[in-house]
Amino acid sequence: MKINGFSHVNVRTAQLEEMIAWYGDILDMHPGPRPDFSFGGAWLYAGDNPFIHLVKVADPPQTREPRIEHYAFDATGMGDLAAKLDARGIPYSIDPVPGFPLVQINCYDPDGNHIHIDFSRKDAEDAGLV
Repeated sequence: MKINGFSHVNVRTAQLEEMIAWYGDILDMHPGPRPDFSFGGAWLYAGDNPFIHLVKVADPPQTREPRIEHYAFDATGMGDLAAKLDARGIPYSIDPVPGFPLVQINCYDPDGNHIHIDFSRKDAEDAGLV
C-alpha cells in the first residue's frame, strides 16, 4: 500500500450553514455534488476535490470527542489569506515550521476545529509575513 494524498475530513456540526459560509469565505471552498444520504450535510470542494464533508447534527457533538488535533491544507497566497482573516476579525497565528521551508497559518472554524494552512517560506516572505 502507498498513500498518495489526502481524501477528506468528516466534520459533524450543528451549524451547517455557518460552516458552509465560513469555508467558502475563508478557504474559497464551495458546496458541490454529494450522495443522496439519509442525513443532511454538504461536501465542500477546493477545485474538483471534496475535502470537507460536513454532517448536520441536531446538537453539537458532546459524547464522542474526536482525537484529531487539527487538519491541514497546502496552499499558495498566504498574504491573501492573512488579509481575509484580518478583515473578518478572525484570530490566527503565523508559525514557521522549524527545520522545514514551511510557514503555517493556524486558525479555527466556527465549531472550533483547528486548521492549519501550509505555505512555502518563499510565499510567506513574498507576503512580508516572516
